[in-house]
Amino acid sequence: MIHFLSVYLLLLLLPPSTGTTTISQQFKEAPQFYNSPECPSIIHTHDFNTGDDSTVHVAMTLDAAYIRGSMAAILSVLQHSSCPENIIFHFVTSASSDTSLLRATIANSFPYLKFDVYPFDDSLVAGLISTSIRAALDCPLNYARSYLANILPLHVSKVVYLDSDLVLVDDIAKLAATPLGDAILAAPEYCNANFTFYFTPTFWSNPSLSSTFDHRKPCYFNTGVMVMDLDRWRAGDYTTKIEEWMELQKRLRIYELGSLPPFLLVFAGKIAPVDHRWNQHGLGGDNFRGLCRDLHPGPVSLLHWSGKSKPWVRLDAERPCPLDALWAPYDLLKPPFSFDS
Repeated sequence: MIHFLSVYLLLLLLPPSTGTTTISQQFKEAPQFYNSPECPSIIHTHDFNTGDDSTVHVAMTLDAAYIRGSMAAILSVLQHSSCPENIIFHFVTSASSDTSLLRATIANSFPYLKFDVYPFDDSLVAGLISTSIRAALDCPLNYARSYLANILPLHVSKVVYLDSDLVLVDDIAKLAATPLGDAILAAPEYCNANFTFYFTPTFWSNPSLSSTFDHRKPCYFNTGVMVMDLDRWRAGDYTTKIEEWMELQKRLRIYELGSLPPFLLVFAGKIAPVDHRWNQHGLGGDNFRGLCRDLHPGPVSLLHWSGKSKPWVRLDAERPCPLDALWAPYDLLKPPFSFDS
């Protein structure tokens, strides 16, 4: 135990890493969750190659900085699922990170979990990223959601994409079953938001640019929770469409908010609607001050701490917002001086 304490104190004294290859935190093993009797039986091959409609595919990014949030999100998905054994997780991580360490961290806390880890080549997007109003938004991994159709195996035809700063309090199968109709993706829309705010005067004053929304009724939607038809995405080469807007942004500065506006440019006004209960977003406050926020009116199936502040940071600082207490039960972080194996 003395040796463990010495190593732990040494980790605390080390300067922060400039990369994303170390994880100084230790996590508890989560309980195992089993299918209810009415769940369809699914036989997964060793590489989870299944196109069965009863399988729910979930995609998330994974890095050392947000690993604590990711663990809580995974636990919340499993805990509230009627058929947790029918969920397959697809984690996308930076190719420059220690993929084996991230994989081991997930496997140690969820030894029964069906998952795979996919490296994302930062160079695919690094040259396309423009600086935004918050440095954290400029991480190349934030853009990996635009490349999921290329990263995930071809048999994954539909996926639920989730950010790492959220928890579910409802069955994810309900979200995955959202009818897409002819749309490429589904997400909650917020048509009361001022849509013009998401683009610069340069964009709106140029008819050749602003006309992209002609014959559409564009509304803001948050890209942290999406149901995506990857087959249609691949067929329409929507990754290239997003990249084209990012290339234009480098020249003309038509937006300020990182990876969100290209999605709005391509999809706003053309997505399938999802009830607002599936993305009670903004709980991390705005992108400048991170002030506490209340829930939107209505029922809640998913709580999302999008914005500047994260619940684990505020809890550690002993300055939590009231709603951070709803995240805390999913926190798998071990106490600093826990010696359990």
